[in-house]
Amino acid sequence: MNLLSRMMRAREVSIVILIVVFIGIVGSVNSKFISGNGMLLLVNSSIILLILAVGQSFVLLTSEIDVSIGSTMGLSAAVCGLLLTSGFSGWLAILIVLILGMAAGLFNGLGVAYLRIPAIIMTLGTLGILRGIMIILTGGKWIEDIPNYFKKLSGAEFIGIPLPVWTGILILIAAFLVLKLTRVGRYFYAVGDNADGARLIGIPVAKIRVLAFILSGLAASVAGIIFVMNIGFVPNQTGNGMELQVLAAAVLGGVSLNGGLGTVFGAGLGAIFLTAINSSLIYLKIPAYWNNAISGFLLLLIVISDSKFQMYLKIKQFNRRKKDFTKKDVVSKRGGVQDDKPDEATY
Repeated sequence: MNLLSRMMRAREVSIVILIVVFIGIVGSVNSKFISGNGMLLLVNSSIILLILAVGQSFVLLTSEIDVSIGSTMGLSAAVCGLLLTSGFSGWLAILIVLILGMAAGLFNGLGVAYLRIPAIIMTLGTLGILRGIMIILTGGKWIEDIPNYFKKLSGAEFIGIPLPVWTGILILIAAFLVLKLTRVGRYFYAVGDNADGARLIGIPVAKIRVLAFILSGLAASVAGIIFVMNIGFVPNQTGNGMELQVLAAAVLGGVSLNGGLGTVFGAGLGAIFLTAINSSLIYLKIPAYWNNAISGFLLLLIVISDSKFQMYLKIKQFNRRKKDFTKKDVVSKRGGVQDDKPDEATY
């Protein structure tokens, strides 16, 4: 029973259960949703959001926020498209785009950590700057004629799993190992939990925050590259509104906005769940103009329900511990009375 309670308190387990239940309900209405192709399409569709959520998790763990992640992805996709259509090799284009993403993250990190600009203000400013640069570079036009060899990369498979999905899996595993098995990874939690305390024990708080934003920018650039592979062209509104979806996915997966709590696996599951919600509306044949309203309602319902359930488990655990403590206290008092009782053999 205790093992089951501990498992249910893990946010990742509860999200997996919610995903399975939700997919089962939608699948009972439309069986195509739970077909093999339907599930693979769901995972493949969630990869960009998953990668962005993993990058955002590093920032959220340090008790900061990055609302420029969508525009960083959009500019990365635009630059990737422009380089490829200009004759640059795929590898060189990817390298330049990755450097661009890290540079955007570095810009945010320096402003937040060293200039002490609030993260929401700094990244909002960066959002506008990057969005403006993207429009200037593209002239407000879509980027088309992406080389076929680059578009075909999205269809490359290994044991039946597409390259973009493998990329997301590797990023997720790498991020998890860094956070759990390295000293620097544990610093992210320490900074988000108590920055002043972390500073007192010698943790370089400013550098960790800068690193968090760099990793967020790097994740955004990878997402931009995968976007170009998957879509084959770059619309001038690429990345618009993604920051809200990324935050929703991370929070849905249990990453705290207050910092110091959550896992990248939870953020990844949140991304898959959010994509499942959006995709299900198509299979349920709900008119497109209802999508945002229904998605928002379901998201709130799921988060509130899970929060109440987690609270119920905590209260139940507290009551169990209180009951155990009361029993031990009664036993110890009885033992004390018996010890204080005079030994009749001495009289």
